[in-house]
Amino acid sequence: MDSTINVLTRDPAHADTSRKPSWLRAKLPSGSGYNAVRKLVDGHHLHSVCQSAQCPNLGECWSRGTATVMILGNVCTRSCNFCAIATGRPSEIDLGEPARVAEAVAKMGLRHCVITSVARDELLDGGASVWAATIRAIRYRNPNTAIEVLVPDFKGNTEHIDTVLDAKPDIFNHNLETVERLQKPVRVQARYERSRSVVRHAKSRGFTTKTGIMLGLGEEQEEIEQTLRDIASDGTDIVTIGQYLQPTPQHWPVKRWVPPEEFLYWKKFGLSLGIGVVESGPLVRSSYHADEQSEKYTGAEHLNIANSLAG
Repeated sequence: MDSTINVLTRDPAHADTSRKPSWLRAKLPSGSGYNAVRKLVDGHHLHSVCQSAQCPNLGECWSRGTATVMILGNVCTRSCNFCAIATGRPSEIDLGEPARVAEAVAKMGLRHCVITSVARDELLDGGASVWAATIRAIRYRNPNTAIEVLVPDFKGNTEHIDTVLDAKPDIFNHNLETVERLQKPVRVQARYERSRSVVRHAKSRGFTTKTGIMLGLGEEQEEIEQTLRDIASDGTDIVTIGQYLQPTPQHWPVKRWVPPEEFLYWKKFGLSLGIGVVESGPLVRSSYHADEQSEKYTGAEHLNIANSLAG
């Protein structure tokens, strides 16, 4: 492994987690774009993961007229130690939600929309039927909008995953979140191999796949390398790598601040493994500039095809 990365991670300045470093400064919410998105989210009685998960990019994304809509409520049945979303007993399913989501996407004029959800393990299908209804509603109302879904693992049930896939999203995303060793303490009810199998299944059906991991949770360099190798071997097309931020003092602590230079290293490493697109940076999140990630993947895919034909 590049010795430069080892030197960076051992720098005492990066080990002091009491203060956020300068490279983690995010844009504050403001402006007409931000206000318009907030009005749409509130007016359509929608939940946004930007708010529920305390995303640092909320100000920037909402100011440019984009938001990640969270369906199936804002209470999760799981208790992941990295996540700010509330855990508890969810409310009943809102049958009018798919239509409202589709209408909001139309009013925002999105070319690319990202939909996510809480985990609903108490439902027989994990909420898969609502996922499918939402995708179809968006497609009907917005036929030219690309639909990216960031789904839970549905406990690895391929029948429920297929319910989502049969609605034909454009990009299928499920996050690994962290390295294998830290799965149980950080994600609690999730499993590394199960999450990989979810993405592999979507890939086996011909879908464009995506996953993401966070750094700064206590992972070792060799573990990051192995995780990226696993992701590449699963045929995953797009990967996001970002800095973990502790939502509250009760959540998993930040073990280190990862410098931008190291994120650049992991971007290059991921690309060297054959992953189509690797977005890697301190403030990168799954849905951050997702439209641009999709465009990069499309461009990379076309370039690979052209190179193959030329060969």
